[in-house]
Amino acid sequence: MGQRAEAYIVDAIRSPTGRRRGSLASVHGADLGAFILKALVERHDIPDHEYDDVVFGCLDTIGPLAGDIARTCWLAAGLSDVVPGTTVDRQCGSSQQAVHFAAQAVMSGTMDVVVAGGVQTMSSIPISSAMVAGQAYGFDNPFTSSEGWVARYGTQSVSQFKSAQMIADKWEISREEMEAFSLESHRRARAATDAGYFEREIIPFEGLNADETIRNTSMEAMAGLEPLAQGGTITAAVSSQTCDGSSAVLVVSEEALKRYNLTPRARIAHMSVRADDPIWMLTAPIPATAHAIKKSGLSLADIDIVEINEAFASVPMAWLKEFGYAHDQTNVNGGAIALGHPLGSTGTKLMTTLLHEMERREVRYGLQTMCEGGGQANVTILERV
Repeated sequence: MGQRAEAYIVDAIRSPTGRRRGSLASVHGADLGAFILKALVERHDIPDHEYDDVVFGCLDTIGPLAGDIARTCWLAAGLSDVVPGTTVDRQCGSSQQAVHFAAQAVMSGTMDVVVAGGVQTMSSIPISSAMVAGQAYGFDNPFTSSEGWVARYGTQSVSQFKSAQMIADKWEISREEMEAFSLESHRRARAATDAGYFEREIIPFEGLNADETIRNTSMEAMAGLEPLAQGGTITAAVSSQTCDGSSAVLVVSEEALKRYNLTPRARIAHMSVRADDPIWMLTAPIPATAHAIKKSGLSLADIDIVEINEAFASVPMAWLKEFGYAHDQTNVNGGAIALGHPLGSTGTKLMTTLLHEMERREVRYGLQTMCEGGGQANVTILERV
């Protein structure tokens, strides 16, 4: 067999994260995505008509997010109409999956220049809007009208909030421990912002030049919040924030590096996706990471830093407990509890932050994983070049 073709990341940028009903709340999804695509294209000497595809993650694709938002964003940016776009829904990991699809296209030799990214406008289209959109047509939710689903899982609720609580209970993570984790997420995010760590990755938009989701909170303030379920320990303080944002990663082949005189910043060293019980929903980063480490031939000791999405504090805390990985090498600049979780954009948002932090620290390997609806999880390992 010949040498395996490689996929390289040459750029990764994101919008600042707008808090719910904040500075980006009135921006149309196509315009928020168009802004980041236009910014990306302007940074490189690649004619816009020579891009092969645009792969965007987006959830709740109704209203302004419907109709293949990836293609709409590219056109709204005023870019060449010969370039197609496709929209991916692997739930919260959608744009991380977009990177995988882009890399797989490049590694197959069928494409050379692909944009992977995502957009989400949660202020205008609230989370899970698509889950209830079928109620007008007689479907209470996507699951319990399916005979096959009910035969397998019954009519129990499929809830991320329930899963977060189940994880906290199983891994014996207390409310106070989750609140301390959340406070540290905000502290790290504030420190990184103040130190200017995000300035290279954020492209200012609509007068906003920094994330506006970081809170000045305290253990005392968090302790006063009501739990989401009676008798539970999950509160808003230990949950990711709904927000608005977009992000984009440029994935190219070795041939494209030469053709356009591009400088690679990272090689996609490994990519995989695995799944677990859909009722537990948020546990899959654990088996997915174990699978990725085994398949990549690396060990967690080789991984210098990790980004794991803070959908709820219990998710990364269980992952840390399971693998014994160092918290001070994980979400080093804060996570979604402080910086927001713009659903379809979060995968490439995290990858953008991961790449820039790898460069700042001059380390070799970074790993990203995310919990996803359906009990799924993507894992990507980047090698800095």
